[in-house]
This record gives sequence, C-alpha cells and structure tokens, in this order.
Amino acid sequence: MPLMPLMPLRQRALEILCMTVPAEKAVATRELYTTSHEHHIDPAALLEEPDNLPGRPTLPRLVPPKDVPTRSPFTAEGRAALLHAIAHIEFNAINLALDAVWRFCGMPEQFYRDWLRVASEEALHFSLLREHLQSLGFDYGDFDAHDGLWLMTKRTSHDVVARMALVPRTLEARGLDATPPLQAKFAKAGDARAVYILGIILRDEVGHVAIGNRWYRWLCERAGLEPVGLYGELVERYQAPRLRPPFNLEARAAAGFTADEIAYLTRA
Repeated sequence: MPLMPLMPLRQRALEILCMTVPAEKAVATRELYTTSHEHHIDPAALLEEPDNLPGRPTLPRLVPPKDVPTRSPFTAEGRAALLHAIAHIEFNAINLALDAVWRFCGMPEQFYRDWLRVASEEALHFSLLREHLQSLGFDYGDFDAHDGLWLMTKRTSHDVVARMALVPRTLEARGLDATPPLQAKFAKAGDARAVYILGIILRDEVGHVAIGNRWYRWLCERAGLEPVGLYGELVERYQAPRLRPPFNLEARAAAGFTADEIAYLTRA
C-alpha cells in the first residue's frame, strides 16, 4: 500500500502554530524541520488564517509589559522568574517563525526553509530553558508574561517587508544586546547552566537576525527600495520600539548589519 504524501510544509507549519501545548509545539516544530525535505513547498498557496492564532496555553497570564515585575537573579524565585521571561520570549519566537513560514506567499522556497530552521532552533531554546526552570522547581506558566512580540507580528501581518524589518531585525536583534549582560547576572548568581543556555541562544540568534537582514534586503532590492531610509519610516509607521544602547556591535556586525545601519542605531 503506497504511503500517503505528507502535508505541504506551509500548511503543516500553520497547523503547528495552532497547537496550544508548548512542549508538543516544540517537538512538532523540530520534527517538521528534520523532515522538511519530504514536504512539498507551494509558495503560491493562499492559506486561510484561523481565528485562534497563535495557539498557546491558558498560562502564563498575559499582562501589560509595565505589570511584569523586574526580578533579581539572586533569589531562587527571582532567578526562576527571569528564566521564565526568557523562555516566554523563545516560545513566542517559535510562533513568529512559524507565522512567517505559512503567511507570506510568493517568496522563494529558501525563505520558508530559513524560517523553519529558525523555528526549530527557537524550539530547542525553549525546551532547554523549560528543563532548567523545572530543575529549579518551577515551570513555564508559573509567572505572568506580556505579549509584545506577538503584537508586532499582528501589526505586520499584511506586509512582509515590515515583518522582516521590525521582527527579526528589531525585536529579536535586541536579544543580541541583552544576552551578554544577562549572562553576567546569572554568572554572578552562580547559575552556570543558565549562562551556557544563553550562550547557545546568542550564537543561534546571530544567525536568525542575519536571515532577517538577508530577506529584508532582498525584498528592498526587488521593490527598488532603500533599506536604511525605509527602516526609519517603518519604525514610525508601525510604532516599533526605539532601540537604546548599549549595542552589541560585534554580534550585530556578525548578523549582517552594515556600517550605515549601525550608525543609524547609534545616532537615533
């Protein structure tokens, strides 16, 4: 009996995006990436958006960013809360990458493969953080969180250029700047495992931001747009957060930011 063909890759990415159990979503995302060569990619397919995006659990409770308290890593609960905040970012990053795979039609096949790779690596990050959180006697969902990352995803849902400019190159690139100080905090608190996990995340995020840079420039070139000037316009149009120093200039250069783009950041 012949095997049934696997679901098209973009359709399967949408199906996984709708999953509500974080651990199951992470496993399914990594499995899709591992078997991606077996799935047909149809860039022209127009997929219908479900009402329940993204799939997520009942907890954590989502509150405004100002209502998420700042925690010290020098108490057990404070360290767990800080790890939880990072795990929440990585869970959202799975959703962001899967959304790019299913949502934007008419892109080269490599675009979908690139963002599926990002989703798979974000799933690994989430799993590592959750396991460490559990080792401390906590779990994902035990602390409040906010929805800032997904808000920008919704704002740019109709505009792939804005999505590439403002999610990987802006929101996710903040992680390049924030991670080394976080590593220093966890090291001071004696949490070598957290320092190690953050090292993996920083390494991979350089590649993720580079993918965003590459596709942003590709889209600008296709449309005859000037990338640096357009970026400032998109920040204003979509009310993206203003990035503040200190910047991890070495990591940003490794992720493909040009001298002009770094100059824009440092004078903004």
